[in-house]
Amino acid sequence: MFKFDQFQTFGKDGYEAFTASASAATKGYQAIAQEYVDYSRKTIEKGSQAAEKAFATKSLDQVLEVQQSYAKDAYETFVGQASKLGELYVATAKDMFKPFEANLSAFGVKLPK
Repeated sequence: MFKFDQFQTFGKDGYEAFTASASAATKGYQAIAQEYVDYSRKTIEKGSQAAEKAFATKSLDQVLEVQQSYAKDAYETFVGQASKLGELYVATAKDMFKPFEANLSAFGVKLPK
């Protein structure tokens, strides 16, 4: 049975875990938002460069070659960015739940690594 001081300590530990989790969430979401901003900026720049190259060409074959090159690069960049963002989301979730591990282990709950 809980004594008052144990209950008070449990509440304090829970609050500290919550604030640490919220801090980790904020840092993680800021990193994710920055990745989205960087990706968007790079995508716009590459799209503009491809358009400039296409307008500077002298034949339809060259236009198609520029377009195909841009499409391939855009796809590869998107897949890489999606993978990176997935890793950031997973890392953020782990960091958010890390402060609660000690509280949960007190109840016999084991979290997967």
